[in-house]
Amino acid sequence: MTTKAVTADHHAVEALENTKLGVWVIVASEALVFGCLIAVYLSLLGRSTGGPNPSELLRAALPETIVATFVLLLSGFTMSMAMVSIRRGSVGGLQLWTVATMVLGAVFLFFKLKDYVHFYAEGWTLSSNVEGAAFYLLTGTHGAHVAVGLLWLLAVLVNSLRGRYSARNAGAVECAGIYWHFVDMAWMVIFPLVYLLRFAQ
Repeated sequence: MTTKAVTADHHAVEALENTKLGVWVIVASEALVFGCLIAVYLSLLGRSTGGPNPSELLRAALPETIVATFVLLLSGFTMSMAMVSIRRGSVGGLQLWTVATMVLGAVFLFFKLKDYVHFYAEGWTLSSNVEGAAFYLLTGTHGAHVAVGLLWLLAVLVNSLRGRYSARNAGAVECAGIYWHFVDMAWMVIFPLVYLLRFAQ
């Protein structure tokens, strides 16, 4: 290997590490955002001043939400498999598991949008009470992050079809994986606080 090639590899590795660091900084800042939103939600819990009872609606939605939560957890596994596949040099495996992750993420969003439609039909809206505003802000922010993650995975899939990834060039996939796992774990905190906590009231 020539000196020029070694230098190029060194720069590529350095760029990848800088990119990963950037993603971790973004994840850390987003974690702070979710922490603030969760604190606001918990501070407004039980302070509804009008509209339907949020506890009754969320308890009724729990079975489907458990299914949606399992689907999102499963997407974390498929994302991990996508990362493992490209590290082993399997572009086909990367594509298969990326598509699976995208499908599962889309199913999760479908369940959440279905909840929103039902809640709005029951009269629980952003403006019906303060709990509603906090609920939609928190879960809507998470849903927006899932949507961003799906767009990122779509970019990964398109680039894989263009032959841009290999075992030596899997950095973008790893960065997407870091973000997706963050979105996954954020829901694991939100779910019990928003839904399961209702049974303690």
